[in-house]
Amino acid sequence: MANMEKRDAAPQTGPLAGVKIVDLSTVVFGPYATMLLADMGAEVIKVETGQGDTMRHAGKAPAPGMGGVFMALNRNKRCVTLDLSKPASKLAFTRLLETADVFFHNVRAGGIKRLGFDYESVKALKPDIVYVHGVGYGSQGLYGGRQAYDDLVQAASGFADLVVMRDGGDPEYVPSIVADKTAGLHATYATIAALFHRERTGQGQFVEVPMLEAFTMFNLVENLYRKTFLPPTGGMGYTRSINPNRKPYPTKDSFISIVPYNDEQWAQFFEVGGRPGVMNDPRFATYQQRTENIGELYAIIREVSGTKTTDEWLELLGRLNIPAMRYNKLDDVLEEPHLKSVGFFTERDHKDAGRYISMAHPVRFDQSPAEVRSDPEMLGESTGDVLKEVGLSDAEISDVMAESMPD
Repeated sequence: MANMEKRDAAPQTGPLAGVKIVDLSTVVFGPYATMLLADMGAEVIKVETGQGDTMRHAGKAPAPGMGGVFMALNRNKRCVTLDLSKPASKLAFTRLLETADVFFHNVRAGGIKRLGFDYESVKALKPDIVYVHGVGYGSQGLYGGRQAYDDLVQAASGFADLVVMRDGGDPEYVPSIVADKTAGLHATYATIAALFHRERTGQGQFVEVPMLEAFTMFNLVENLYRKTFLPPTGGMGYTRSINPNRKPYPTKDSFISIVPYNDEQWAQFFEVGGRPGVMNDPRFATYQQRTENIGELYAIIREVSGTKTTDEWLELLGRLNIPAMRYNKLDDVLEEPHLKSVGFFTERDHKDAGRYISMAHPVRFDQSPAEVRSDPEMLGESTGDVLKEVGLSDAEISDVMAESMPD
């Protein structure tokens, strides 16, 4: 049962302090965006059904409904449980929206209209609302209204073809929910931009963030490449990034990433690697020629990299100011020295899930720092507190809880 006692919340210090967001989004796309906004100081009210966000149930967890992906995406939020098909919950949600600066959701247009919370309906409640709708495909296009998931967008955007261009064989999805997270970043800046517009003009607006369009732009910034021009000067796919030799290079004991970039760095690298004549080859003499023949150049680096250990390379290249980084396995990242030095990973105590790892907000604001103020909440944990704050009586809150929480 949700907590009926008001908690003392940590003060909001980020650049969005004072902004209130009602968040009806689920899974990754929306929650990633609203988590970033919450880190930056916004008060985010996460509204869920009695079953909870799907990500609550992804992976084994020490407390019910507190899966690892949910924990990573839903800190700094207050969790409220409502059944928007029921009258008491619908009234409570209306009260929430009347106090909000932003309404953020990824419910499909038809579904949100049936619930009575489409843009025109919400605008009638709060004329200056910033209404952010995360969708799979732009509503004015052929696929408007369709469901979208990360796999679908990786496939439709051409992103899954990059592996084919590099390695041949069948297309593959990148082993990351990269389209969802990229769209979430677009939604974050779009929300802030709309709030800035409202600050200057007093006007709210409808903002639509489509996954396919956002991720296709992300993909094609470099991969439109020679088809940028009319007529094309060649095919698509940035030659550096789709080359099969672009990967961490083997050393005597592990792997390393090495990226000489200017002419001097290339010459120095091959000099210390025992191949001083490489840069005299006309295929590699200029940036343009190196880009066109990057596969051959990468192959030579692989031959050279195996002559020293990773630590030997890092010490030598560091002295020459040639960019290089150790290859880390995923488990190694938790012990990465730089991330430790900036306090990126911290351990926190969750009252229900126990000790867990939290990642710091990556952007540094000198005057208005983003921060982790509160841990992810259990399903419906703040229902009573939040609804009392917007003026519902104890009896009305009890009605909401009765119709919203699972039996």
